[in-house]
Amino acid sequence: MTRISPLTLAEVEAVARAAHEGQTDKAGRPYAEHLRAVAEGVRRRGGDDEQIAAAWLHDAVEDDALSPQWLRDAALSRRTKDIVLAVTKRAGEPPEAYAARILATPGAALVKEADLAHNADPARLAVLDEATRTRLTEKYARMRALLGLNGH
Repeated sequence: MTRISPLTLAEVEAVARAAHEGQTDKAGRPYAEHLRAVAEGVRRRGGDDEQIAAAWLHDAVEDDALSPQWLRDAALSRRTKDIVLAVTKRAGEPPEAYAARILATPGAALVKEADLAHNADPARLAVLDEATRTRLTEKYARMRALLGLNGH
């Protein structure tokens, strides 16, 4: 059966939550909390429904929660799929190439900005050990610089 209408945001959220069920972030919190925070961050930054859908799915392929085939076949807009693929890190990929792909994909930089903002939240980082906190803070700052987000 072919689905004509795209998935609603509520359906995308349900798929993302189910795909990441049982996963936790580095602080041990349910991973869905991060997905919700990124989706909300995109909305607050003026993102549209396609970007919000991509925010819910931004780590799904990278984390093997959903397959690339699922994404290809999903009832989602081409733009949402392109954003998800743009923000999906590839093994061995230099940060510069990753940032260039994000910047070349319409709508992707806003999703990555919201992701970085939540990842770099001092309250989230505070529960990590100092070495991890320092490493991640530097990593996120570098990506913000590569994306031209340091003035925001």
